[in-house]
Amino acid sequence: MPLRFATLALALAATALQAPAVVSAQPSAPPLKVGATVSGRLAAGDTARFALTIRDSAFLLGSVTQPDEPLVVRLLASGGKLRGRFEGPGVGAMRFAAFVGDTGTMQVELTAPSGRVAGYALTLLRQEPPARDPARRADQLLARHDAPGVPGGEVRVWRGGRVLYTKGFGMADLRHGIPYRTDTPTNIGSTSKQFTAFAVLLQAERGKLSLDDDIRKHLPELPYLGDTVRVRHLITHQSGLREFLNLLLMTDRQVGQDWIDRKEIIQIVQRQPRLQNVPGAEFNYNNTAFGLATIIVERTSGKNFPAFLRDEVFVPLGMTRSAARADRATIIPNAAMGYLARPTGFAEATDLGGALGAGGIYTTVEDLQRWGENMLSPTPTVGSRAIFDAMTTNGRLNDGRKSDYGMGVFVDQQRGLRRIQHGGADVAHRSMLALYPTLDAGVSVQSNDAGFAASVAFDIASAFFDDAMRAATAAAAPGSYDPARMTAARFDSLAGRYALDAAPTFVLRVFREGSAFFVQATGQGRNPLVPTSDTSLKVTGVEAALRFRRDASGRVTGLTLVQGGEQPATRIADTPVAPPKGAALAAFAGRYWSDELESAMTIVQRGDSLFLRQRRYDDAPLTAAATAADTFEGRSLTLSFERDRNGEVIGFYAANGRTRDVRFGRLRP
Repeated sequence: MPLRFATLALALAATALQAPAVVSAQPSAPPLKVGATVSGRLAAGDTARFALTIRDSAFLLGSVTQPDEPLVVRLLASGGKLRGRFEGPGVGAMRFAAFVGDTGTMQVELTAPSGRVAGYALTLLRQEPPARDPARRADQLLARHDAPGVPGGEVRVWRGGRVLYTKGFGMADLRHGIPYRTDTPTNIGSTSKQFTAFAVLLQAERGKLSLDDDIRKHLPELPYLGDTVRVRHLITHQSGLREFLNLLLMTDRQVGQDWIDRKEIIQIVQRQPRLQNVPGAEFNYNNTAFGLATIIVERTSGKNFPAFLRDEVFVPLGMTRSAARADRATIIPNAAMGYLARPTGFAEATDLGGALGAGGIYTTVEDLQRWGENMLSPTPTVGSRAIFDAMTTNGRLNDGRKSDYGMGVFVDQQRGLRRIQHGGADVAHRSMLALYPTLDAGVSVQSNDAGFAASVAFDIASAFFDDAMRAATAAAAPGSYDPARMTAARFDSLAGRYALDAAPTFVLRVFREGSAFFVQATGQGRNPLVPTSDTSLKVTGVEAALRFRRDASGRVTGLTLVQGGEQPATRIADTPVAPPKGAALAAFAGRYWSDELESAMTIVQRGDSLFLRQRRYDDAPLTAAATAADTFEGRSLTLSFERDRNGEVIGFYAANGRTRDVRFGRLRP
């Protein structure tokens, strides 16, 4: 749905860099062979290790049956470098897959996180060269999810009006044993945002609204929040409004389970004391804004949003299996059920409430091809070329900086090819639509498995459009930056520690070892960096980059982490702040209340630790930030405490990614 984070925790999971871990390898492990099943039992706290000989690059597919306890599978290359980590839904069968470029002896490790005795049956199903044929490569990329008895999905690749590859895989409904097909309607989450942006632009083209309208012209019940929020700010994520899902996660609401009525979005904005930022000053991915945009479309058209999309988009384009779901009580015929991993197996999941406009559309990969081809067409059947050009033009912030977002879609590049894309994640559904305008091509994937990585669409596109991407990369090469220009002295001016503004305890350490450059995020391994300019570096191993900022004197004061959006970070001192202990922690204990959220949090002390307590949640430990005094993090929240002139703690400001500066005042006993 409207989430772009990997989990409902919304704790900047989308910004978490992944890096290989190094562990000790034990070469005495017994061999593992294709087709052979090895079974046994793990003693409490034990690890089972098996050797796997790799003579060349390989694709690996395996399965492990877990009769007693959930297991973790790790693939380790020589030297102990982690090449894959897989954690199943609990007991039962779990499949794992990886492309391995290492040669020599690898290890497959099995552990039980519970530390209890656990049985297992491990089978290596396939060990084969990575496929060169695009269709076979796509099959390999999806193999982990292509099995009976597990959630699955659907995929489609097209170019120039011709379908190159399409299939359904896994199960759409585990309860009734219904397999996925390419015409199975699936919740596409935030991929829906492009339809909302289109609807706004269509109404603007018809003269029903202007993108420069103050949103209060159409939503007069909203308060003035210190600056004018315009309609265009809503569909470019530049409004300064708080993210309503993150706000509700600060309360004791169970966002993935509790009902959220659409009218709550209006109520939440009415209680917001001020904007988080000047409209247009920063990009901050925001579902509140798209929810409001939907209401504006309804008020200017006289139709409810599902009917508007049906009449203006779905029916004219022949998208016969597409519908906007006004609420999760609405029945979508033949739709895929969503599934979450639980210790006892897969569990059914409902859709997020209040999602319409930010998400809420059910569609198929077949229907999305019709939409994508219409968007790329010189003469669209629905809408106009001017509308789609506006949607797919990179936005600009007030200071002139370019955004990677247009209106309802991200606009970027993949291996030199211009790409228009948007992913989506509801509670358990995942999706991605990627369009390549210069090729008149697209890739769409959808799944009902919360553990599915929808970015596999980019890998599939790379397989099918490899020649075009190679040519685009070669054409861009003459003007590209030579990494050798980044001397050690030049890099040293960038090196240091940077705390994300939205989550100050998440720190990026930028450093070098000799002539090699690295970044390491809090709690993670290090990733090599490749310079792309004198002030920007590509993070290898993930789709992420670092852009550094200098002040008027030329001193580097911060950076922006570019990964599924932009996350600004501020340079901090190299020496971490010492965490408080013992009696010093007592100053923070107490009960705190937010007028904005009409909700309370309680901080309790146990020995040298603080815990966050809220109704309907287990107590969560709070960790002191090494970046700033009086700052703690727990349950995906950053709490920055406030003191009066006498040094007494009187409240704190809460942040959790897209929402920040929510004040909780201390209640007196």
